Amino acid sequence: MNEPHISHEEATIASFRRDPAFAAEYLNAVLEDGTQEEVMTALRRVAEAFGMKHVAESARLNPKTLYRTLSSKGNPELRTLRSILDTMDMRLAVTPKHVPNNAA
Repeated sequence: MNEPHISHEEATIASFRRDPAFAAEYLNAVLEDGTQEEVMTALRRVAEAFGMKHVAESARLNPKTLYRTLSSKGNPELRTLRSILDTMDMRLAVTPKHVPNNAA
């Protein structure tokens, strides 16, 4: 019996499509510890889950520009990154690395 084969990459992207909160957690984890290349790869995976054409159109980017921006060598401007995240109903946030022991 031949079962359909799905690559790990395809399964990961499908899980992000089904669960945007999981996609956000994934991006936060990569942002916390990842390299620039890993962050760009993670953003590309999540954008693929939301549909690259849709993300490009909503972010007002040419699809080729979006692919180039989210390549492993990509280095998007802040406004471009914010626009891409906004399209996926996400945003950047800053949190303290350490919380003082006396904080309530």
